[in-house]
Amino acid sequence: MDFIKDLLGFLKERKKWWLMPIIVILLLIGVIIVIGGSSAIAPFIYTLF
Repeated sequence: MDFIKDLLGFLKERKKWWLMPIIVILLLIGVIIVIGGSSAIAPFIYTLF
């Protein structure tokens, strides 16, 4: 949790709020890859790509 706190502090201090959508998209793609590789939902996720 300390990393997230530091990241948000950096974004606030440097006024780099435009980075937030990029970070969120990368996190969502990572979650989809992890779930897609190790679950029964994998065949349905693979059809999206």
